[in-house]
Amino acid sequence: MWDQMKQAKELYKLQKEAEKEEVEVEKEGVTVVVSGKMEVKRVELNADITKDEQERLVVECFNEAMGKIKMNLAQKMQSLK
Repeated sequence: MWDQMKQAKELYKLQKEAEKEEVEVEKEGVTVVVSGKMEVKRVELNADITKDEQERLVVECFNEAMGKIKMNLAQKMQSLK
């Protein structure tokens, strides 16, 4: 029982730490910043490329940032074991 409570407390602490982090991905002048809470914090576009290219790059940046956040969280959870 105490071990479960201790583990829950550590997991809560880990979650709070992760929420403070941000991941930034940039491709061809398009930048997306995502928080550890998996919320988009900022998007910067590149006016020198077409709308279609901007849209494609925003999706790519967002997906890469989400993947990095998930990987960071998984690594931190591994450290709890």
